[in-house]
Amino acid sequence: MSGELLDHRGRPRVVVTGMGIKCPAGTDVEGAWSTVRAGRSMAAAIELFDATPLEVRFACEVKTFDPEAYFSPKDVRRQDRVTQLGFAAASDAIDSAGDLACDPDRIAVVAATGVGGLTTLEENCHIFYEKGPSRVSPFFVPMMMPNATAGVISMRYGFTGPAFCVSTACAAGTNAIGEGVRLLRDGSADVVVAGGTEAFTAVTVAAFARMGALSKCNDDPTAASRPFDVDRDGFVIAEGAGFLVLESLEHALARGATIHGEVAGYGRNSDAYHITAPSPGGIGAARCMELALADAGLGAGEIGHINAHGTSTPLNDAAEAEAIHRVFGATPPPVTAPKGVLGHMIGGAGAAEAVLSLLILRDGILPPTANLTTIGPDIDLDVVHGAERAISSDPAISNSFGFGGHNASLVLRRVE
Repeated sequence: MSGELLDHRGRPRVVVTGMGIKCPAGTDVEGAWSTVRAGRSMAAAIELFDATPLEVRFACEVKTFDPEAYFSPKDVRRQDRVTQLGFAAASDAIDSAGDLACDPDRIAVVAATGVGGLTTLEENCHIFYEKGPSRVSPFFVPMMMPNATAGVISMRYGFTGPAFCVSTACAAGTNAIGEGVRLLRDGSADVVVAGGTEAFTAVTVAAFARMGALSKCNDDPTAASRPFDVDRDGFVIAEGAGFLVLESLEHALARGATIHGEVAGYGRNSDAYHITAPSPGGIGAARCMELALADAGLGAGEIGHINAHGTSTPLNDAAEAEAIHRVFGATPPPVTAPKGVLGHMIGGAGAAEAVLSLLILRDGILPPTANLTTIGPDIDLDVVHGAERAISSDPAISNSFGFGGHNASLVLRRVE
């Protein structure tokens, strides 16, 4: 396979040569993968801020992250946590990719987030109303803007190709990778650093709780995120980031890079139905998966595993199950949902799950979906739970569906 440099449409094949992750399961790729394989939920009482007044007082935090491993103390103060996490994951991915052997003008950055620097926004709103406008930070705008992560990555590494932000809610991380693939296919770049990042605040938690979107299992947080379970009652908010280094197969082979897998297909579309609810019957999500399969030149029967969006909300899990049946028929391939372990990292979720999907393909192991004990009657799927499961090396599809009706799917496969 590695000798075929072009895909079925005559486009450059796009491979992954670097991976980085900062997530509740761990701050390095192998550590996070070990935790996910164990099926151990990372939800716990919130420590980032005082959550006492909140209706929901738990989340999935990146407990062991040290921003000073990546920034000077001064720069830590000048970067929102969302950028700290995103840059750190991207930096790890770049370092793991080795010498990129590329003109900086030909290296692009696509960094996703659901919102951007919410911590900075919330802190400075308090300052404004309590201490006056003269006390607002002069770094407020560059710290809170959603494109800050893309800018910081490009500036720190001197990458002078396109650098931009994708903000499509929970689909953003997957969209960022897919748009990076498109940059490589159309010749706009030779290497792309692509991924997503997210951080949350007290107001974020309160807002999602008011919507009724969050689980309220304050007495047992570790059992709260339970994708596809009969007792699922909402998602667990999380922070974190995932990034990939993408390049053409030809470029990767020429520089002797380690190849972790291929992004063979990308689909994206919109439900055009409702700002938060999925389209009835999962029609939009199904069409998105079909677009990704067509882009990869694969049939539904060739997919060996589905990484589900699987948020643990009653409505969205049911809609995704319907969408999967529309595409894969009565007996879809096995499904897993990492959000049982990780919670929902919003704009960082899809990118982190792309990293995990590549590790699944590498090791031939499907991790168990945490907290799933009884599959809901509205979920007629083979959701892996209880213990990990060996799988074939067939390609996988990874889904992300976001508020605003944004849908994104990636087809990933091994490169022998």
